[in-house]
Amino acid sequence: MDCLFCKIIAGEIPSNALYEDEKMYAFYDIDPQSPVHFLVIPKKHIASVDDLEEEDAQLVGEIFLKIKELAKKENLDNGYRVITNIGEDGGQTVPHLHFHVLGGRSLQWPPG
Repeated sequence: MDCLFCKIIAGEIPSNALYEDEKMYAFYDIDPQSPVHFLVIPKKHIASVDDLEEEDAQLVGEIFLKIKELAKKENLDNGYRVITNIGEDGGQTVPHLHFHVLGGRSLQWPPG
């Protein structure tokens, strides 16, 4: 499989790891958009939210609980944003489900 994130999980491409277990991997973004910017990805290859199956519900729930824990570890006590992009028009550039976690500054919407 020629998936960038699968290669990162396999250790074929280096990353700055934040967390890893048998189900997920978290690492810092190489082009951070805020003082804290990391990604959390399932180790199971799922292309996007549109490709989730019923059996993935528990995994996604566990990812969100880990996001909460990692945000606390990163001192994002004033808040943070979790983003996932779906498809080309949604801005998804890597076809592997991933959640961006951004914080460390005000992230008011719309940006400006």
